[in-house]
Amino acid sequence: MNKRLNVKQADPSAYKAMLAFDAWSESTAISTIHRDLIKIRASQINGCSYCVDMHTTEAREHGETERRIYALTSWKETPFFTGEEQAVLALTEEATLIHNRVSDNTYNNAVNLLGEKYVADVLMAIIVINAWNRIGIATNLAPELN
Repeated sequence: MNKRLNVKQADPSAYKAMLAFDAWSESTAISTIHRDLIKIRASQINGCSYCVDMHTTEAREHGETERRIYALTSWKETPFFTGEEQAVLALTEEATLIHNRVSDNTYNNAVNLLGEKYVADVLMAIIVINAWNRIGIATNLAPELN
């Protein structure tokens, strides 16, 4: 894969705006566990290897287990995730695969379990990671071999 432009160098003001959006999202009340699940699952769906690598590493540092990280691709078929985590994951999947729309069932379940303000913050976190994924994929970012 050929390395492409570096957005930070090519358009510093655009990159700064993304960092500000990301920083705002990080300042919300979303739990660290939920934030990590959002970042990993959206990145898996989008196929952003750079982000999958980065966010699984961060999740481990935050105490996430290998078992749950490995099970994320089949979270609906495991007993490893709480009802709130399942609501966050369902919303993440449907908002990431937006061409299928976010179903009323998924949306209403999330609001009932988490409240409107929390769901608003979750939606914005989903948007942020999807934007980063698109930057990473479009510019051919890949994890470094260590």
